[in-house]
Amino acid sequence: MWLFTQYGFFSVVCARDLTGKTKGIDPATLMVRARSRQHLTALQTRFAELQSYGITETTDTDYRYRIVVPKAVWSRVVNDLTAEIDYGNFKSRTHEKTGDKHYVEALHDVWEVMYRLQE
Repeated sequence: MWLFTQYGFFSVVCARDLTGKTKGIDPATLMVRARSRQHLTALQTRFAELQSYGITETTDTDYRYRIVVPKAVWSRVVNDLTAEIDYGNFKSRTHEKTGDKHYVEALHDVWEVMYRLQE
């Protein structure tokens, strides 16, 4: 799942199963991955239940930053993200919330690419 939020962009997938009991993934545990540490930090600041999960950094993966959380915890976070939507323009709200020019520019680029799908 790709999730663009007012706190940042996240790619969420099942974590790897280190026990070998499933086909390489643990469906009860998720990796919340980000291109920017700031995005994960903002998410942890907003959602206290994420603060106990450390941000790891790797230079040999496609997403440099990640936290590993139980799926139940992430489900509550996503529910709360949905409940706090109180704006009419996502890109404008994200600019107000983060002030991150590069992230907002990337949102415009994604908007443009996805707009072409409807043509």
